[in-house]
Amino acid sequence: MSRQHPQINLSRRTLFKFGAGAIGTGVLTAGLSSNLLAAEKPAAKDDITPDKALQELVDGNERFVKSKRKTPHQTHSRLVEVAKSQKPFASVLGCADSRVPSEIVFDQGLGDLFVCRVAGNIATREEIGSLEFGSLVLGSKVIMVVGHERCGAVDAAIKGAQVPGQIGSLLEAIKPSVESSKEEPGDKLANACKANILAQVEKLKSSPVLSELISAEKLKIVGGYYDLDTGRISLV
Repeated sequence: MSRQHPQINLSRRTLFKFGAGAIGTGVLTAGLSSNLLAAEKPAAKDDITPDKALQELVDGNERFVKSKRKTPHQTHSRLVEVAKSQKPFASVLGCADSRVPSEIVFDQGLGDLFVCRVAGNIATREEIGSLEFGSLVLGSKVIMVVGHERCGAVDAAIKGAQVPGQIGSLLEAIKPSVESSKEEPGDKLANACKANILAQVEKLKSSPVLSELISAEKLKIVGGYYDLDTGRISLV
């Protein structure tokens, strides 16, 4: 039986009170408080709809693929503009793979994207919390989970690799997607990569903070699959 999350109504002001009161003391409180106050007067983009935010990502990737990048918001004046506050229009949960840098492949710049990266693009508690902050407080309108072709973490999970340290925790998080996709026809690695993307999308949607934003039509969460050979990101 699945547990039902209580209905919540979290505004930026409510979260500020929570950060200052419930979280309490220390650096975390100071950091949350200063960022929340700064978020009240964003310097980056005007509010846009989730659909428009998604289209901005799609269009930026199309420019990247066609070698027509505009490299927006990468000037010193932009650096100064967003130094005191930020309002990224989109968030990305991406793999830590060095070949998939979000600002480049989406043709964006300073203050545009709120990016979390981890091997296997898995939604850990910390990643979810970060993306909740990016959406609820900073105003990001879309979250895209970006996995990619020939992902090494997914491949290791398929092969049941014996790994040292904390690497195994990443593979354990990916294994359910390997199992759910193993009977599908075609390339096993590509199938598992796409299944893992969709699994992380659903995990993010289970967040009560993010699900309320989705219900209020203030947020979309989608998955994207990056082709290492062409640079194109296809929605999955």
